[in-house]
Amino acid sequence: MTETTTRGIRVQTRPVYVPERSDPARGSYFFAYEITIANVGDESATLVSRRWVITDGMGQVHEVEGEGVVGHTPHLEPGQAFRYTSFCPLSTPVGTMEGTYLMLRDDGETFEATIAPFTLAAPHALN
Repeated sequence: MTETTTRGIRVQTRPVYVPERSDPARGSYFFAYEITIANVGDESATLVSRRWVITDGMGQVHEVEGEGVVGHTPHLEPGQAFRYTSFCPLSTPVGTMEGTYLMLRDDGETFEATIAPFTLAAPHALN
């Protein structure tokens, strides 16, 4: 699990390997990750878009950008949080993810909230 706070927006990650959706013999590893985005500051903010940098165990980098998260652009008042789960397939048993969320304040100011790097690892890869 990782946690980072940028300008009052705390992002926590919790990855998990999903063996029933993986097929190691075919180089297919499936991971889920739960993200909690909490407004621990004193100003409202809306999550506008996301940018992920996914790196597999061979060093191959894949970038993903898009609006919102899982079909939502949550508006977070101070003290509110939004939690979601998403997925990431990899061709290696180990990889990393990191990124940013573009946040919009009510006054029109934007900033990037950091998503700290976290590891995706199949249990057998940790031995």
